[in-house]
Amino acid sequence: MNHLHRDLAPITDAAWAEIDSEAKRALENFLAARRLVDFSGPHGWEAAAVTLGTVEPIEEPPADGVRAASRLVQTYVELCAPFTLARRELDAIDRGHKSPDLDAVVDAARSVARAEDRAVFHGYGPGNIAGIVEVSPHEPIEIHTDYALPDVDRHGGGLPCDAGVEGPYGIALGPDCYAGILESTEDGGYPILERLRLILQGPVVYAPAVSGAVVLSMRGDDFELYCGQDYSIGFSHADAETVELYIEESLTFHVHSAEAAVALKYA
Repeated sequence: MNHLHRDLAPITDAAWAEIDSEAKRALENFLAARRLVDFSGPHGWEAAAVTLGTVEPIEEPPADGVRAASRLVQTYVELCAPFTLARRELDAIDRGHKSPDLDAVVDAARSVARAEDRAVFHGYGPGNIAGIVEVSPHEPIEIHTDYALPDVDRHGGGLPCDAGVEGPYGIALGPDCYAGILESTEDGGYPILERLRLILQGPVVYAPAVSGAVVLSMRGDDFELYCGQDYSIGFSHADAETVELYIEESLTFHVHSAEAAVALKYA
C-alpha cells in the first residue's frame, strides 16, 4: 500500500485497468507542454524540490571570517483533480460491459492537464512557477483573425535573429488560434497549418490552456518540466452508491533561457 490507497478501494483489477486506460488516453490527448519542453522525471512522490544551482548570500555570517549562502531550490507543486464514479458502472465492467460511463475520469484528466499547461505557458504565482510567456524578453507579436495573411507565417518562427536562438521551433496554439488556422488556406488552397509546419520544422500543438499562441525553440535545454510523481489515480472514500477518486501529480517548471520563446497575441 502507498499514499494512493488503491488497495482500499472497492474496485476490482479489471475496473482499475479500465479507469487507468481511460485516464491515459485522455491525458495523452489533452497535455500540450510535454510535447514542446524538456521533461525530467518522474523523481518520485517523496521528491520535494529541484536545485537551481544558484545561491543567495546570507547577510549575517555564522562566525567571524566565514561567509554563508543559501542554496536556491524550486519546490514541487502537488496538483489533484477529484472525481466521482458510480459503483454500478464499475460493477458493470466486471460483467463485461465495454462502454462504462467514465466521463468523470476524462473531465478530471482535462482539468489537471490544463492546470499543468497553464503553469508552463502562463505561470502559477502561488506555486512559485514562472511561465514561458511572462518571462520572455521579446515583445509579443500581434496576430489577427485573418490567418491567411503572410504575417502569420513570417512570425510563426518569430524568434528575433539577434537573440541567437536556433531552431527547429514548435508552436503551441490556443483554441481560437488553432481553429482559425485549421480552417484557413492561402491562395491556391494550401493549408496554413501545413505551411507553419514547414517553416517551423517542428511540432504544431493544440494547447487549450494557451491564450493566443507561443513559439519556442526545440533545440533543448531551454525549458524544463520537472515531475516528482507522474499522473496517478488514488482512492479517497466510498459509499453504497459512489466511489471518490482523484488524479494526482507533483511538478514544477523552470525557464533556463527566457529568450528562446515569444508569445503571439491577438490585437
